[in-house]
Amino acid sequence: MSHAKFNEAYFAALRTLIDPADVDYLVVSHTEPDHSGLVEPLLALAPKAVVVGSRVCLQFLSNLVHSPFSSLEVKAGSTVDLGGGHVLEFLPAPNLHWPDTMFSHDRATGVLFTCDAFGAHYCSESVFDDSLATLDPHFRFYYDCLMKPNARSVLTALRKIEPLSVSAIATGHGPVLRYNVPELLGRYGAWSAEAIKKASAAVAVLYTAEYGFGDRLSQSIARGLTKTDVEVMMVDLSTAETQEVVEAVGRAKGVVLMAPPSTGRAHDALAAVLAGSSAGQQFLVAESYGGSDEPVDTLSAQLLNAGALLACPPLRVREAPTEGTYQVYEESGTDLGQALTADKQRTQQKSGMPVQLAKALGRISGGLYLLTAVRGDARSAMIASWVAQAAFSPPSFTVAVAKDRAIESLMQVGDAFVLNCLPEDGEAPIMRHFLKRFPPGADRFQGVAWSPAARSGAPILAAAVAFLECRVSSRMEAGDHWIVLATVEDGATLQPDARTAVHHRRVGSYY
Repeated sequence: MSHAKFNEAYFAALRTLIDPADVDYLVVSHTEPDHSGLVEPLLALAPKAVVVGSRVCLQFLSNLVHSPFSSLEVKAGSTVDLGGGHVLEFLPAPNLHWPDTMFSHDRATGVLFTCDAFGAHYCSESVFDDSLATLDPHFRFYYDCLMKPNARSVLTALRKIEPLSVSAIATGHGPVLRYNVPELLGRYGAWSAEAIKKASAAVAVLYTAEYGFGDRLSQSIARGLTKTDVEVMMVDLSTAETQEVVEAVGRAKGVVLMAPPSTGRAHDALAAVLAGSSAGQQFLVAESYGGSDEPVDTLSAQLLNAGALLACPPLRVREAPTEGTYQVYEESGTDLGQALTADKQRTQQKSGMPVQLAKALGRISGGLYLLTAVRGDARSAMIASWVAQAAFSPPSFTVAVAKDRAIESLMQVGDAFVLNCLPEDGEAPIMRHFLKRFPPGADRFQGVAWSPAARSGAPILAAAVAFLECRVSSRMEAGDHWIVLATVEDGATLQPDARTAVHHRRVGSYY
């Protein structure tokens, strides 16, 4: 199925294949709006169709479809015989990445229908995963954004899949996986196991999936958290049992509370949140922008009275979320994760390598640069020194970007950015400004003279020696950093007689 805004195109394509009136079953894998937006109009055209879904799915659909419909509730191991050997077997996979997610496996063909899981925001002329190298960065970024916050649920789903004979995976986003199924399933398993292994703290993200922008905003916070190697537990307050909420909050070192609607089951779950919380626990409270949010100031006061700590002032949304809004939420998640793991990071810095090795590594010098990037109304910057030219044709260079840097989300494959070379004389004020800690979403360029690059609009510093306008070609994971390979598309010197500043460190165990 599809989002409601694609009504005309979807039904035009459907009618080239079948008459909607002939549909016997409509299997709804989950009720996220981009997949379930056309359920109601399809049922109007298919009066004999039986809607197949999980209990939670059918509950959600009752609020989306404003007329009676025939339904069949399925559980783990339930089957539907379609005839001709095509028997659909159902496997619940909650939180991948929607509370009611359910996989379907056709025993005749071996095709596994997984909705969001194993997908990618990538489109080409090919229906299948013909080029793994091309798909790879998009597959990883999709996992990091949507699946890594549910790493435990990923491993549970993989265990359920293991006994099945899977010939292909039909996802809800990106190509059908046909040629690289074992490899890509293996990657999901390895990434999820590593995420859980490295986590030094757990954070419960409490949201209401079917309310306002709560799902997308909570995903942004979760993405920010996972950049700091924090384990994330996504809990939908509108479907989770009371004991599940209490256990998640009790186990977590930090809690994100997306404001639920002021009435209903999600609101009633707030009592369980307070019951499960403990004195000294860090909370991040945020608006969901659903129209009737429980006031975040009221929620904050209740938590403070219970002895909890607020990681930052409540996050507020005054208009429909933009790229800038999502940036604020993601950076807030990163800040919370960094606060929860600060002790571990300091210990690792002190004991991570022998003293003499740290001193020797520190003798590797590098230039001083400012990376700048923009997407919509979101803008970011980062001081960089681990930069090296990589090729003459096409002109390329590499830059190392720490995984928890705010700009990392704006430097995915295909994204554009600017490398500003800082001057040997006069780099100190620029360094002081951009090395300070900025609040989430703060304008890092306030008080700084700059102009937009012609292609991307990313800031070019007026004080720069030179600039290069670039595009990310590929990324390679390197421990706690990403090595970004960038192709240069434009550039110029701004101070022909000036030289780029050089950075010397005493030790190599930190910047």
